[in-house]
Amino acid sequence: MPIWIFRFSTLIAFPFLTYDFIDKDPVSLVGGLLCALIVIIAEAVFKRLRLIKIMIGCSGFLLGYLLFVFTEYAVLNFSAGSTSWWQDYSRYVEIGLIIFGVLACLFKSRDLEGLSYKGRHLKVADVSALMDGRIVDLCEINFLSGVIVLPVFVLEQLNKMAASKDPLERAKGRRGLDVATRLQEMKEIAVRMTSKTPKAEDDTERIIKLAKSLDAEVVTLDFNANKIGSLYDVVVLNIADLATALKPVVLPGETMSLFIMKDGKEKEQGIGYLDDGTMVVVEEGRKHIGKRTEVSVYSILQTSSGRMIFAKVK
Repeated sequence: MPIWIFRFSTLIAFPFLTYDFIDKDPVSLVGGLLCALIVIIAEAVFKRLRLIKIMIGCSGFLLGYLLFVFTEYAVLNFSAGSTSWWQDYSRYVEIGLIIFGVLACLFKSRDLEGLSYKGRHLKVADVSALMDGRIVDLCEINFLSGVIVLPVFVLEQLNKMAASKDPLERAKGRRGLDVATRLQEMKEIAVRMTSKTPKAEDDTERIIKLAKSLDAEVVTLDFNANKIGSLYDVVVLNIADLATALKPVVLPGETMSLFIMKDGKEKEQGIGYLDDGTMVVVEEGRKHIGKRTEVSVYSILQTSSGRMIFAKVK
């Protein structure tokens, strides 16, 4: 509401100020109205631009002006012929170089914006993290903080997958793009994009190298990223490892109520699952298939693919 009061007041005040202080003429009213419109448009534009983008634009302005100063010095001091033509065209050269400087810096702003600084608050998301989608849940509960970095080459890979003829790969690509869009729309966390593409043999190593250059962390579900990250001394936040660490602790000797769903590989075995998906192998559980029964844990096996619990009917 206050912004509309400012705009409305500007549209009323500027014409009357120009009419009263400059010239009591209808033309002054029109000029004041145009000035008010320029102020309102500038306010709307600067409101949409982040401070870092404005700073990048100002840096481009200074860069263009410095180029003009050096060019003018070279023309006036090292030119062999007449320099009278410079007086006629110097203004156009100055404007052109300033526009070039501003556009050049803004064109590279995807690399500079949000990434001109480094630190562990930057978290680079890879393809697996975007396809999985749980990164959104972690951001919503403020478990992940800082700035999520979305590399352009990751989004290009998802675009390629979304255009695939394979239905499963196409679905994964579209889900990854949807998750990236949801991240950009979230208010709980900042999201930046970068077009930096380090040279590497595969995308996993490329992600790790990008994080290394930014002194950032990597958010992934790829177990290979953990290994490569340890080689490059990059912290890898593996969502699958987090899910495993948060599984409820079950100790040998504990009893629990378990719904036995199907038979196991061995004779008379039954298979059930905990709420987190952990498989429980129940001895003598085959005759209890389709029922909920009390079981007693007697062994726990931790494997690279997860955890398996062995129990017997109490």
